[in-house]
Amino acid sequence: MHTINTYLLCIPRFMLIDGSIHVAFYRLYENKESLCDSFATAVRSQWRNRAVHGSVEKMAEEDKSAELLKEKANNYFKDKDYENAIKYYSEAVEVNPTNAVYYSNRSLAYLRTECYGYALADATKALEIDKNYIKGYYRRATSNMALGKFKAALKDYETVVKVRPNDKDAKMKYQECNKIVKQKAFERAIASDETKKSVVDSLDIENMTIEDEYTGPKLEDGKVTAKFMNDMVDWFKDQKKIHRKCAYQILISAKDLLSKLPSLVEITLKETEKITICGDTHGQFYDLLHIFDLNGLPSPANPYLFNGDFVDRGSFSLEVILTLFGYKLLYPDCFFLLRGNHETDNMNQMYGFEGEIKAKYTAQMFQLFSEVFQWLPLAQCINGKVLVMHGGLFSEDGVTLDDLRKIERNRQPPDSGPMCDLLWSDPQPQNGRSVSKRGVSCQFGPDVTERFLTENKLDFIIRSHEVKPEGYEVTHNGKCITVFSAPNYCDQMGNKGAYIHLRGSDLKPEFHQFTAVAHPNVKPMAYANSLMQMGMM
Repeated sequence: MHTINTYLLCIPRFMLIDGSIHVAFYRLYENKESLCDSFATAVRSQWRNRAVHGSVEKMAEEDKSAELLKEKANNYFKDKDYENAIKYYSEAVEVNPTNAVYYSNRSLAYLRTECYGYALADATKALEIDKNYIKGYYRRATSNMALGKFKAALKDYETVVKVRPNDKDAKMKYQECNKIVKQKAFERAIASDETKKSVVDSLDIENMTIEDEYTGPKLEDGKVTAKFMNDMVDWFKDQKKIHRKCAYQILISAKDLLSKLPSLVEITLKETEKITICGDTHGQFYDLLHIFDLNGLPSPANPYLFNGDFVDRGSFSLEVILTLFGYKLLYPDCFFLLRGNHETDNMNQMYGFEGEIKAKYTAQMFQLFSEVFQWLPLAQCINGKVLVMHGGLFSEDGVTLDDLRKIERNRQPPDSGPMCDLLWSDPQPQNGRSVSKRGVSCQFGPDVTERFLTENKLDFIIRSHEVKPEGYEVTHNGKCITVFSAPNYCDQMGNKGAYIHLRGSDLKPEFHQFTAVAHPNVKPMAYANSLMQMGMM
């Protein structure tokens, strides 16, 4: 019978750790029948205890590291630096991928940066980890609301109410969401009626009286003039509303004009001409006026193209859109407007424009705005070489300019296809395509851009749709340009705004940056749906 000491002498020194028996020693003795049972039991116990102890220590260190990363991310979030917040939440997830809080926090940061698809995925992951994590249901519901998936959101609010039947906030959210679901069902039922009439058919503009006490601007014989535009802008600066008759006259005329335009507008700049291209303005009326101060008022000698997302979020969306429609009517051949993803019913319902129009005028007027938005063109080609659209390129190859010309745009955008992509897609640095961070359309790489441009004999694209710190960004080897014209977006992003000059002589983009100006004390999202306001917590 071998003694214990004999076996110890057979063990190399490096297998003895801190005077303890290493796993190799344990395995050696476990198979020795001559080793007494008590010693074998002691060896096994010591090895297992040490393994467990080491694992616990490692887990504790990882938890501590992950928590430090989370706190760092939280601080960036409080400072509204959402990109860095996402970065450090992601690092926390890498260290400890089993903590639901990290996914939930990152979900909220994604919501703040409008990456609704990523936000939804993170909220879902948080609930996979901990199905009792109530904030996860809130986050997922908010993500679905942002994506217009109201039934899915309602299901999560219902879950919260069942778990917390006495929670007044949860009950209020459930009731509000349920109301929206029922409203959408009613709207679908009406939409299926082929005899649905335009709001215009129910208006009697001629007999609409302008009261004597109204001293604001009026259209001359129903026509927009340069004087009217100057007077209206000054009126808006003082936070006054134009008479509802004037507003309706602008909308009816705008609908008539836009409905005669093609889905793809094509213009030619002469060598001596230039055009100014602006990105999202999002209801930031005073920053819009700042653009005109810096770059000059629209005129035949100073044409503009505004690339969608005129409304929502900013609380002066009415003033922005009536100003833009007014200039379109005044200069129809040198002032251009394209549709953005926020010129749609779902976005307007959630992000403020519908609420703003109802507060300042009526629900009927919002319905007319909706009709006008559906006639906004989707893209514009300049000199046959530059294509401008709000979102970006397509989920599939082979789309041609002729395909864009044929799009039937007088509708709410579908969930997929070229019309959806023009309003929603985003570029990405890597080749190929990937799932959209927004949960709608796709992300497209440099190779996708290059193929599209080559097939359609174009030089580059200009798009908007994304906040950029400098107000613009050039990617895809100079072939994809983003321009964003809402500085300090939502009073919190700290970004610059920008606009682009394109000259007919060379079509070389010239970038001009500007910063935000002061505006009256009305916060962004003041008219947004209460569910979105409460969700951003």
